[in-house]
Amino acid sequence: MMSLTVMKKASLSLLALLALSSCSSNDYEQMPSANYSQRVKSLVLHYTAIDYEKSVRALVEPKGLSSHYLVPEGGDPSYPYDDIKIFQLVDEHDRAWHAGDSYWQGRTELNDSSIGIEIVNVPKCQWDTRQQPGRAEHGENRLCTFPDYDPEQIQKVIELAQEILARHPDIHPTAVVGHSDIAFMRKNDPGPRFPWYQLYQQGVGAWYEQATLARFWRQFNLQPVRIGLLQAALRAYGYGVIETGVYDEQTRSALSAFQMHFLPWKVDGKNDSQTSAAVFALLERYFPDQLELLWQRYEAETAATPVIVTKVKQGQIDAVFPEPEAERSSREGVNDKLGFKAYQGRSEITLSASQDVTAEIQVNGETLNLATPLRGEKVYNYSLRRRTEDGLNTLFVKSVQPEGAQLRVQIPYPMLVDASNDYREAFSEVDALIEQDIADGFPGAVLVVVKDGKIIKQSAYGYAKRYDENGELLPTPTPMTLQTGFDIASNTKSFATAMAMMHLVERGLLDVNAPVYHYLPEYRGQGREARRVRDLLNHQSGYGPQVHFFDPENKLGKLFYSRDKAKTQQLIATQVPFSIGNQVKATYSDTGFKLLGTIVERVSGMPLDQYVEQHIYAPLGLHDTLFTPLRKGRLAHEYAATELQGNTRGGRVEFPGIRTYTLQGEVHDEKAFYSMAGVAGHAGLFSTGPDLAVLVQTLLNGGGYGNVHLFEQSVLDIFTAPHARDRSFGLGWRRAADGETRWHFGPYASHQAFGHTGWTGTATVIDPALDLGIILLTNTRHSPIVEEGEGYEFVGKQFETGNYGSVITAVYEAVLHKLP
Repeated sequence: MMSLTVMKKASLSLLALLALSSCSSNDYEQMPSANYSQRVKSLVLHYTAIDYEKSVRALVEPKGLSSHYLVPEGGDPSYPYDDIKIFQLVDEHDRAWHAGDSYWQGRTELNDSSIGIEIVNVPKCQWDTRQQPGRAEHGENRLCTFPDYDPEQIQKVIELAQEILARHPDIHPTAVVGHSDIAFMRKNDPGPRFPWYQLYQQGVGAWYEQATLARFWRQFNLQPVRIGLLQAALRAYGYGVIETGVYDEQTRSALSAFQMHFLPWKVDGKNDSQTSAAVFALLERYFPDQLELLWQRYEAETAATPVIVTKVKQGQIDAVFPEPEAERSSREGVNDKLGFKAYQGRSEITLSASQDVTAEIQVNGETLNLATPLRGEKVYNYSLRRRTEDGLNTLFVKSVQPEGAQLRVQIPYPMLVDASNDYREAFSEVDALIEQDIADGFPGAVLVVVKDGKIIKQSAYGYAKRYDENGELLPTPTPMTLQTGFDIASNTKSFATAMAMMHLVERGLLDVNAPVYHYLPEYRGQGREARRVRDLLNHQSGYGPQVHFFDPENKLGKLFYSRDKAKTQQLIATQVPFSIGNQVKATYSDTGFKLLGTIVERVSGMPLDQYVEQHIYAPLGLHDTLFTPLRKGRLAHEYAATELQGNTRGGRVEFPGIRTYTLQGEVHDEKAFYSMAGVAGHAGLFSTGPDLAVLVQTLLNGGGYGNVHLFEQSVLDIFTAPHARDRSFGLGWRRAADGETRWHFGPYASHQAFGHTGWTGTATVIDPALDLGIILLTNTRHSPIVEEGEGYEFVGKQFETGNYGSVITAVYEAVLHKLP
């Protein structure tokens, strides 16, 4: 019906034009002038907020509105066609009535200078009738639920927009806008679910460089942008904000509109460092001259402003006494008291104050002998070795004088001490099991056991490199040492990706219950919108185990062939299909963890390897836990060898560019090496037994080590809690699950135990109930391959040491029965 109406109008217009041309009595000479410009300066996108049938009436019939184009939505019951058609309602050279009272980049009344596209999409809104109605569609008296856009519809919009931009070259990328951008005080379409980033990826519109945003974000965390300058920056980009120097209603509305466009996962209208960073990152990319002026103003305004130094918690306890009034309880007996973990004969306390103070401090009910007074600006360290006990200890600080004075008290997390020489006999049977396997041909292993804050076992067995590429014994094999580095394979999921996310949660930058698209705006379509970050972490998102991006003959086809990390990440975020529905069952998936690695990078503004190495490993003093070690100055012989002939499985596997040499210091996992540049959320991390022991103790401590605090126990509890339907999975961790995973954890692990395994032959166990950690690192795959039925098997997997469970069971038996 509508297309017929449009066709009739078009026909009448054409007849009129022909009539006029035929009646003309003048011949015109063409004399082109260089002094002209295109009428069309911007492209404005809207949602209709009503279905197709109502949209037609509103946009076509007299006394209504109009736009140049209307794009219907698939599945709309009022839409009469099977496929999505694009309807032109007004010629692009004519003025459609779609923008209303509007402003963008110095122009008002944008109907005069824009092309409008109406997209059928219907949000559901409710009004709070107790509040005074306001003009704004996104006002505080209105709550809207925004549906996802139809993927086929969006592709039509992209193709139409590309054609419009080709016809109107004066439309700058920053002038592809939403109705909410040009009329933020009264409109919020096309809404926070509109996939602006997807359009940008296909050449439509503007977006910021992630690294640039991260740079500004870090700076603005230290010295925030004043509200007047932010108003000026928004106006410099295009928004019709008037600089008032105060956070007013127009600023809140403009920030909401900006966030819907460029930060759709956090539409709150607040002036924060990330939003300011996005504005400045866009200016740097598209309006560098205006940014230069604004930056000079920023430097002048912040010159006399002290840098904000956010207090970073140091150690297990880092508190001021007496407790601030806002934190005190009406139950007086609970105030000024804290618990801390320690071990008998170990720990210390650090005291400091800005003025001379006196105080009484009790540890486990015993009063400490303190200097009187404690001098201001001086730091005091006292040993607690005569007062601490294994496990929970108590701290009580009282009588801080003079009144109004404050005393800072710090107690570190427990650190490991080496007591392995005291427990040699207890692990004799463990040694015998591994040494017999070595004698029978198993390549090598490192075993480290921590218990009650002590290293009670650390031993190296066999060889880091025992076989040549043909599977023959080397005449001079390389001995295994405690310093030998290992490709820990899927333990990367836990000790890199999960720990990075725990750290981001602690910092308030990540919510595991948020949809993935909150952090990756392009993650939409085919049900992606329903996936939460936690669904990826507990392998419940529905992805299959893996995609062989490195092989052009992979099962998904040549479209999914990639040897470029950015392309691989884009394929995972927008193209890789699900094998089953969301939250149906756990399917162990490398694909999901590659996506999680991308989330870490997007949220932190840093590559995954840099984030974990700088924010987790370096503060803990770990220098041997890293990605891509050979690119960072390490030597191949420092690492345990893995597969003898690269990734060929003894010549049984082929694909272009396959490695055929014995691997040392290069990640074995094909997806990580060929398609992710060696740094991925599922694999690629290298470490040593002693380094992993520190990470394990950090977890046993509840999130810290020494004076380093990474996250609270409450964050760890979230990540290690069992999934309701499959108790063997936590968030980024595997769990003992009351014996369901005894092949890994053995039969004695408590229900609290968690850890992970790695394909190359690595296993970790963290058991808080016993304050026990086990690290078993082997190079199981550094062994010949033999035929096994219709397939093949690495010889190393024929040994108990290469299958984890028996060794871990023997360790538990030693701990439970043979420790003094």
